[in-house]
Amino acid sequence: MRTLLLLGSLLWSWSLLGQTVGLVQHSSQSLEEGYVLFAPLGSTTTYLIDKCGKQMKTWNSSYRPGMSVYLLPDGTLLRTGNANNTTFTAGGKGGVIEKIDWNGNVTWSYSISTTTTCQHHDVEVLPNGNILIIAWESKTNAEAIAAGRDPNQTSNTVWSEKIIEVQPTGTNGGNIVWEWHLWDHLIQDYDMTKPNYGVIATNPGLVNLNYNASASQEDWIHLNSIDYNPALDQILVSSHGMNEVWIIDHSTTTAEASSHLGGNTGKGGDLLYRWGNPAAYDNGTGTTQQFFGQHDAYWIPAGYPYENQIMVYNNGLNRRGGNYTTCEIINPSVNGFNYGTNLPYGPSLTSWVFNLNNTKNYYAQNISGAQQLSNGNVLLCNGPAGEFREVDSTGNTVWKYINPVSGQGIINQNVIPSRNLVFRCSFYPDTFSGFAGKILTTGSTIENSNNLSNSCQLVSSVQSALENSEWEVYPNPAYKILHVEYEGTQIVAPTIKIVDTQGQIVMWLKKENSQQLEVNIESLPVGVYFIHIESEHGVFTKKIIKT
Repeated sequence: MRTLLLLGSLLWSWSLLGQTVGLVQHSSQSLEEGYVLFAPLGSTTTYLIDKCGKQMKTWNSSYRPGMSVYLLPDGTLLRTGNANNTTFTAGGKGGVIEKIDWNGNVTWSYSISTTTTCQHHDVEVLPNGNILIIAWESKTNAEAIAAGRDPNQTSNTVWSEKIIEVQPTGTNGGNIVWEWHLWDHLIQDYDMTKPNYGVIATNPGLVNLNYNASASQEDWIHLNSIDYNPALDQILVSSHGMNEVWIIDHSTTTAEASSHLGGNTGKGGDLLYRWGNPAAYDNGTGTTQQFFGQHDAYWIPAGYPYENQIMVYNNGLNRRGGNYTTCEIINPSVNGFNYGTNLPYGPSLTSWVFNLNNTKNYYAQNISGAQQLSNGNVLLCNGPAGEFREVDSTGNTVWKYINPVSGQGIINQNVIPSRNLVFRCSFYPDTFSGFAGKILTTGSTIENSNNLSNSCQLVSSVQSALENSEWEVYPNPAYKILHVEYEGTQIVAPTIKIVDTQGQIVMWLKKENSQQLEVNIESLPVGVYFIHIESEHGVFTKKIIKT
């Protein structure tokens, strides 16, 4: 492991002519140690970079992304791949799921790509190692009409959705241990002779087969993200076609998931909760719609700001008042496992929103995502622009990076980027378990040059400063004297630097060999600093506070 220490200005906003890709801004407010993972849609390579925009790790695949990519707790890369299915040709298609180990070996590959079904967009790993997979499920024109679809609004095929839970086996096998099919949870008020006929407004747990229907659109629902809440044993998905997020009970058996009874909630596989567009279940109008082509709905982890609430990247496609993107947090009112009976589902207002009324002039028409960080900041991915930015709680940008990889290869500095799309990016802190015992070496930037990255230096250490038990620095905070010890033995040939949060070296000392080092910091102004020690024992860095 290593410790991030920015030497040079930590308040960078790069605007020099020619700085077009890679790191373009790094401010001190983004100083949460860790790495950003992303898979450019035009490439077969997945990248892990540090916040200086330098490569830490890459993985190669035979496939362009099937959209999502994740690091697992053991350091394995879980990557979806585009199998070039010729039946399911909509955006987001995948068809292959791979596990790639730290050394780049494909240890497991699973295919869901036929003429009747295809994995797409996203997957989710469960605590037991099983994988939840979103897949299209094709229905014929006759099947759709028999279920109650308006024949005038029915294409040759209608793509429904299913979720399957796969238990990986061997190198390319898997047991389907649970499944849920949207087709089991439909309602319609078009044809009373069909079995799904009913009152839509009083059946919010069912999906209106004729809402947003079109004779020219097979991809009717278009789920584009999936997440899992282990405390509730529930699944969260985002439906682009309905402009809603849905919650489904996972505690059911497969048989119960196909019905309207069973599971912790007693509602089988019906929707437990939905939010974003009450008109989809006849409880609102166009003026009450909140989501517009949204992506990346997920539960914020416990211990984070807004924990257990739901963050959504609201793309804003066809938004009332014009197209612009917001990132929003909603707080569903959950009592036990249930979300109440009051309709439309609450809340009426979001808990937090970025770019309300387009104050940041920010828009991503499709793909994209957002992630809450432990320090309260939010990492945003503008997918079509290949732009990653970290914003603070007030919406100010504190870090910004432009993906330098397009479908034609690496984009050179000074060239305006194009076709550098990224489905989503993810942040992993230094303390992420998948990095334990792994070698992370700072490499070069992906692009040919980057003056800002070159000014953003990283100091390596044998271990993370916060985890390195060989060294001890005390007291911390300190007013006058810092004591430094190394495993109770003599410290050999030490050089000590004190660096401020602007990256400036404010103190430099060369000490004699000693059992214990003493560093007088009384002359330093009150504030946060980093002590950096180089000796024959290696390199050690730790944050200190001067009182």
